[in-house]
Amino acid sequence: MTKVNTVLGTIPAEELEIVAVHEHIGYGMPGSELDTMWWKSPEQAYEETVPKLRKFREYGGGTFVDATGICNGRDVDYYKSLSRKTGVHIVACTGFVGGDTALPHFSRATVDYLAKVFTHEITVGIGNTGAKAGVIKVGVSRGGRMTDLDKRIYRAAARAAVVTGAPILTHLAIDLEPAVTIFNEEGLSLDRVLFGHADDGLNAPITPHDWIYEQGGRIGFDTFGYDLELPDPPFWGRKRDERMEHFVKLVNKGYADKLLVSADANCSPLGWPGVKGHTINYIFEDMIPDMRAAGIDDATLKLLLEDNPADFLSLHA
Repeated sequence: MTKVNTVLGTIPAEELEIVAVHEHIGYGMPGSELDTMWWKSPEQAYEETVPKLRKFREYGGGTFVDATGICNGRDVDYYKSLSRKTGVHIVACTGFVGGDTALPHFSRATVDYLAKVFTHEITVGIGNTGAKAGVIKVGVSRGGRMTDLDKRIYRAAARAAVVTGAPILTHLAIDLEPAVTIFNEEGLSLDRVLFGHADDGLNAPITPHDWIYEQGGRIGFDTFGYDLELPDPPFWGRKRDERMEHFVKLVNKGYADKLLVSADANCSPLGWPGVKGHTINYIFEDMIPDMRAAGIDDATLKLLLEDNPADFLSLHA
């Protein structure tokens, strides 16, 4: 029986139900806790987050993967409280959204040190919370090219993934050649890597979807809902119909077994206003109806939302 680390313990993958594979309880840049304009008290954040997770559970959502890196507001004790309160399994990550979000202690660290940190958080726990990370986050820094620090983090993540069996989730699916070279050098199967944000408006045109699939990697269409039709769309937004047409094209190519979907929403953003009108529940309220309208059947929806993420999140050590 395959197992998945959640903040309340390790559970059988069969218990995950519908999975939102790339989301955030609250994401902010280092120092966001010092912000004076967008700062929220813990009570305010809790009041903003609980209804969204409860609605997610009511819709049939079972598991929320929090893709917030080590220096971006990750708060595992808070996640544990939310999970108990709402009945939603929450999977926390180790790693970094990108090298440019790693504070100096980590940015100056060796590959071996970083690999030990990631491995410890997956096998022993995060700090003194008793909760184990279930996925490793890595990312391409601003500018769209992997920096030397990014490459060290990717290599450390690969080593930790090989040792622990945990999967890797990437921020952006661009500048892949150095990433794939590192994964291959470290003996990591690309089936254990979800190349995220392959659908966002900025990077979709330069994301090598076909190449990722041919290499055995997984493709993340995980910014559903960041539509240019929003009243105040984000700079990475995309036309709603265009995103769905792109997605359906990949399904029709036979890529469904390697596709994972999510909304990349923030329940309660840290140090920035977030994107109004966009929540995790876009998955149920808009994305799934749009997929059905586009001809995606229930068996494929189950593959995308349950089977693929359960296999991806399972510890394969």
